[in-house]
Amino acid sequence: MNRLEIRDLELMDYQAAWDLQNALATEIARGQSPATLLLVEHHHTFTFGRRGQSANLLWDEAELTRRGAAVHWVDRGGDVTYHGPGQLVGYPILKLTDNDHVGYVRRLEQALILALARLGLPAGQVSGLSGVWIQAEIASRCARCLPQQRGKPAKIAAIGVKVDANNITRHGFALNVAPQMDYFEGIIPCGIADHPTVSMAELLGEAPEMVVVKREIARAFSETFDFLS
Repeated sequence: MNRLEIRDLELMDYQAAWDLQNALATEIARGQSPATLLLVEHHHTFTFGRRGQSANLLWDEAELTRRGAAVHWVDRGGDVTYHGPGQLVGYPILKLTDNDHVGYVRRLEQALILALARLGLPAGQVSGLSGVWIQAEIASRCARCLPQQRGKPAKIAAIGVKVDANNITRHGFALNVAPQMDYFEGIIPCGIADHPTVSMAELLGEAPEMVVVKREIARAFSETFDFLS
């Protein structure tokens, strides 16, 4: 069983975490570092992936400045998402043993689903859509969600990854624990307008402490990917 190093970066600027991912990927390609899972919270940031559409950013420059939100265009898959305090972001930097990149994303989803189940929140996958989803009957607890979004699965975790020429992963997942959900009003999350985005705090009444969520995420990730942490 291979070793997994887990690093808790606490609150870190998005660019600094991106630079760290790239440095680690180089070290792993050279056999100088073990597989690593970075756990981090970011300052208010919107990131666009390779399929990003600028029209999915709804706030103008003045509102972005007022909100203290940065914007980054990056090399992961997917469209636009939000990162901020209270959201747990995970960046697995590891070498895949095969070229099943879609399978890797599905396993990321499964790890998050396992962790959420242990934290008291049933979640699952939705065919044709990436990320981790809450079924409609539970998602209906979201008082903030728009009427036209009611009765549909709600996204609680976004996933967007890159696998480089050395088969090493970057980017990862963003789990809404207890972020300021009004920041999602500044975008069409992942370019999907008809499904709500929710948080653990909204659905559970009170979110678990972040340290507990990190522990369960690390545990579930290690189990799903057969790592010794």
